[in-house]
Amino acid sequence: MKSFEELHQQAKAAAAELLEAAHVKAGQLMVVGCSSSEVVGKKIGTDSSLKAAQEIFSGIYEETQKRGIYLAAQCCEHLNRSLILPQEAAEKFHYEQVNVVPQPHAGGSFATTAYQTFEHPVAVEEIRADCGMDIGGTLIGMHLKRVAVPTRLSIDHIGEAILICARTRAKYVGGPRAHYDDRLM
Repeated sequence: MKSFEELHQQAKAAAAELLEAAHVKAGQLMVVGCSSSEVVGKKIGTDSSLKAAQEIFSGIYEETQKRGIYLAAQCCEHLNRSLILPQEAAEKFHYEQVNVVPQPHAGGSFATTAYQTFEHPVAVEEIRADCGMDIGGTLIGMHLKRVAVPTRLSIDHIGEAILICARTRAKYVGGPRAHYDDRLM
């Protein structure tokens, strides 16, 4: 396994690269699902590592904070993949709050870290994020806007976990005569 500092650096670099590639602007939303078990080389849901999750969260959060982007942390399936995000973001996007506090073995270490880090954390059941990182096969697709576009980065793993990223784009409408705005693609 990579050192905890290496996990921090990988996550930070991947987040910066994704946010740049996705053209995410201040006030928009990024979702991250992270299996710390996969990061440390174990099967998803079997060896939650709070320390690995803290380092990964810290690296990603640094990048979103400096750009003014909201970060949402997806919980595991034991909490129905609900999300932890700042109360300000939930209110801005009109997401309905639910009552749950993630723990390392019920929600996951990454979501637990988010809950412990955000000044006013809340849980919600669903969001529509502008981009996302799936670290270790956590299935974040349900929390992305409608047209998700796979986005390859120069970093394809964080620790031992595979990294899959996506950005979103506006839907194409029209027929064979339609023209599109390249800035929205």
